[in-house]
Amino acid sequence: MKILFTGGGTGGHIFPIIAIYREFKRVSAGESVRFFYIGPKDETSAVYLSNEDIRIKYIMAGKMRRYFDFRSILENIIDIIFKIPIGTVQAFFNIFWLSPDVIFSKGGYGSLPVVVAGWMLGTPVFLHESDAIPGAANRFLGRLSIEIFSSFPGKKTKDFPIWKTISIGNPVRSEILQGSVQEAKNIFKLTGEKPVILILGGSQGSQRINDVILQTLPDLIDKFEVIHQCGTNNFKNVDAEAKVVTKEDLKKYYHLYPFLSETELADAYQVANLVVSRAGSGSIFEISSVKKPSILIPLPESAQNHQVENAYSYSYNGACLVIEEANFTHHFFLDRLKYLFSHQNELDAMSDGAAKFAKPRAAEIIASYLWEYLKL
Repeated sequence: MKILFTGGGTGGHIFPIIAIYREFKRVSAGESVRFFYIGPKDETSAVYLSNEDIRIKYIMAGKMRRYFDFRSILENIIDIIFKIPIGTVQAFFNIFWLSPDVIFSKGGYGSLPVVVAGWMLGTPVFLHESDAIPGAANRFLGRLSIEIFSSFPGKKTKDFPIWKTISIGNPVRSEILQGSVQEAKNIFKLTGEKPVILILGGSQGSQRINDVILQTLPDLIDKFEVIHQCGTNNFKNVDAEAKVVTKEDLKKYYHLYPFLSETELADAYQVANLVVSRAGSGSIFEISSVKKPSILIPLPESAQNHQVENAYSYSYNGACLVIEEANFTHHFFLDRLKYLFSHQNELDAMSDGAAKFAKPRAAEIIASYLWEYLKL
């Protein structure tokens, strides 16, 4: 039995694949199952998939850029004429030789050549859509899929045929739910003297969030203890500036990391009193699964404005406060933090809203669904 995974290549695509892979291994225990991944080569897939028993095949993949400057237009033309067709041919021959029983696509530009090639070869395709507004690739690939799993319920799922669409949530690695407050205190060397705020910028970090945090930092760590994931590429600059703006006696309250490992993130979630994050689907479903109050700052440049839609879809449950990037200033941010922590009932209501929204068994349900299909 062979299962082929594919996806766009960011953490938002790769981590749910890992969650489903691990659950599938559990539900199919004792059976001989081989796992493969075909997609574009990138740092996230190279680092995280290589730690699992998944055989990786890289292909060329193109994407449509949303900026209309000369360089973006030229790159789009190159991708359409060369990269996507070449990637489809590469995927076709890989799928032909691997002969998988099923393809599970997490969506994104990297999945397009794989799903098209798999469909041409008659391989059943299952598709997962992370966001409240489906991306262009998934809207097309939904036509080639026999089943579609969506993260967010609501009217936007009309982009897919209702008869083959199931609202199920976004798969979350079960390990993320197994963090420890005590381990977090040890790992991050927390003082325990102040409420803890966990700041996440997505799998690649966020320059805008980093900038506002640095502007706010002297006042922020006067009231709170901060765990800040700033992104690998941003770490050196953020670290240097933080050392300049932080008073010596307050430095023990600021804990900066380029990226948090799976275990570190799980522990950080457990110890946090509030999470500040972008509004990617993966982050939202992790935050909801650990039942933490949150402030979401959606990325305004996200495709189809999907992060804004994600954030407000989540906020309808009272689970978070949404601050759009245009309003995300250090004064407003600090003001909202002070308000929330002086109104514990607001934080408690957010936790309740997060718990009601959470779908912590999404990976297990999808894995079981695939397993039952393969046993037919």
